Amino acid sequence: ELPPSEFMQVADSTWLVLSVVSNGREPSGCQATGVTKIARSVIAPLAEHHVSVLMLSTYQTDFILVRERDLPVVIHTLAGEFDIYKEESGECVPVTCDDVSNGFLKPKPAASPTLHPVQSPQTRFCVLTVAPDTLPAIATMLIDVLFYSHSPSWDAATGSQDLDSITFFSFSLIEGYISIVMDAETQKRFPSDLLLTSSTGELWRMVRIGGQPLGFDECGIVAQIAEPLAAADISAYYISTFNFDHALVPEEGIAEVIQLLQQRQESSR
Repeated sequence: ELPPSEFMQVADSTWLVLSVVSNGREPSGCQATGVTKIARSVIAPLAEHHVSVLMLSTYQTDFILVRERDLPVVIHTLAGEFDIYKEESGECVPVTCDDVSNGFLKPKPAASPTLHPVQSPQTRFCVLTVAPDTLPAIATMLIDVLFYSHSPSWDAATGSQDLDSITFFSFSLIEGYISIVMDAETQKRFPSDLLLTSSTGELWRMVRIGGQPLGFDECGIVAQIAEPLAAADISAYYISTFNFDHALVPEEGIAEVIQLLQQRQESSR
């Protein structure tokens, strides 16, 4: 319904959402584990089969977006380990490889993915949710933060933001569940009794992936972060955006994360 505009850039792919569930139930709770729990079983195999993904962690669960044209490859790649269902009229219907086999071509082995630079700003972030019925009480503040606050200064020559700190605010509303990521200073502007986080109230640090906009055709970007963190059993909350990817990790683990990723960069040279 959005009117065409010279100011709006739209990727040419249509994406489908994959939700990974355990024992038939959506994972829930306060501890975000993000890419860690699905790195080996979903993200790495898709990267090996040259499937580009967008990753969206939320407070409640995690979603993987794949391009619609890649669905046959996705089904064939994951069918050996997962029961796969599609939603039709609100019902979950089993999917078999035969359902999407038309035109399926065995993918060529993926080339070694580019290891993109990573940067870690000093900003501390909170992962939050809010009860839908209390949303009107903070709606004005949300609009102000989303559209009118924070005008980051950009270096016109390099197009890069000063990453000693970073402006980042994520709001998602999925099937009635609200998930918010904001920096700790912005959180102070909201009524504390309406924003819910885990009982430990942990803070998160960010690793931003990419020195320039990543595009949508490359595969293995999420895997380059997810696999080493999964091997080290480090939780990571991951959000892909139009330009860059962002992994949030518990504040106390940021030094280990940076070391792991630097070692990976050095070993690839």
